[in-house]
Amino acid sequence: MDRLAGTDDLTEEQQEILKVVRQFVEEKVIPVATELEHRDEYPAEIVEGMKELGIFGLVIPEEYGGLGESLLTYALCVEEIARGWMSVSGVINTHFIVAHMIMRHGTEEQKRKYLPRMATGEVRGAFSMSEPGLGSDVAAVSTKATRLDDGSYEITGQKMWLTNGGSSNLVAVLTKTDEGADSVYRNMTTFLVEKEPGFGETAQGITVPGKIDKMGYKGIDTTEMVLDGHRLAAEQVLGGQPGKGFYQMMDGVEVGRVNVAARACGIANRAFELGIAYAQQRRTFGKAIAEHQAVLFRLAEMATKVEAAHAMMVRAARKKDSGLRNDVEAGMAKMLASEYCKEVVEASFRIHGGYGYSKEYEIERLYREAAFMLIGEGTSEIQKMIIGRSLLKEYAL
Repeated sequence: MDRLAGTDDLTEEQQEILKVVRQFVEEKVIPVATELEHRDEYPAEIVEGMKELGIFGLVIPEEYGGLGESLLTYALCVEEIARGWMSVSGVINTHFIVAHMIMRHGTEEQKRKYLPRMATGEVRGAFSMSEPGLGSDVAAVSTKATRLDDGSYEITGQKMWLTNGGSSNLVAVLTKTDEGADSVYRNMTTFLVEKEPGFGETAQGITVPGKIDKMGYKGIDTTEMVLDGHRLAAEQVLGGQPGKGFYQMMDGVEVGRVNVAARACGIANRAFELGIAYAQQRRTFGKAIAEHQAVLFRLAEMATKVEAAHAMMVRAARKKDSGLRNDVEAGMAKMLASEYCKEVVEASFRIHGGYGYSKEYEIERLYREAAFMLIGEGTSEIQKMIIGRSLLKEYAL
């Protein structure tokens, strides 16, 4: 179990954090994950346990009540959590992105207002960029924030695919604003929108209709959010200055892609564990199926993919921690980890044979979860565009 997905040069503190998280996953997550997932039930007790462990404030600086850990530490924790149940890692992913954006781009007042309560999980963040007709074309954002005579803003539009849309009470929302810039990207602003948890009308001018029914990624609330003349003060502009929303969101997406890569690594690792265990228990033609060369080769390929994806994810996290831009590395890690995750899970599914199709076996849930890794935080095709364009700049003739 410990041979794969190891990480060199971790501090004693990092190792201790990961040990505690793994123990939590083994004792509190894995035993209940499949049952809760099949019921599409929110993992309330698991979330409370993560609050007690300090996971919601893992990367928030100590001066704001967090643990002040690195992106690498966070990503490795996400990998462990996703190994237990991918949906649980989703509970903290968008929360983490919003906290990161406030840490990097927020005013001092915004940091002091939100970060201490985000560290405890009292304030739960959601991240809202997509819209029903938007997909990955961020320039097509139609949700509009209009500046009023008193300096406040009014937002109208429809947002889509909000992870934690119901359970959150703080949403980072990307809107179009009229800043008179010559580029659509400099006419976008991120707002910190406050609301009540739940569904229906959760604030003045804000409606969260309900959970979207999904193939997988269950338990967690994925929602729409409709804004109809929602009024908020200018102090809720992230960073205090409009027109910087696109760049703030892209910074959030970079760390989000490292997170999705880590989730894919966790799912793949668990699929390998299940596959190699089953291959030693199931017997055909007088011997364990692991002794058949076809299955043995499959296990070798699975393990190699788990290792490669983990290494790419760690590299992307460490580059971001060093203060360097990591859009290419994050894109590579996300693309490789998600594609390999799909392949490893399918290989484990094949090893399980007919039992893999049964809801009694964990691999059935992983099979549905792996599909989301291919589209979350941008498809592989989007990652290839980002990587390819950057490489053309680096290697321009």
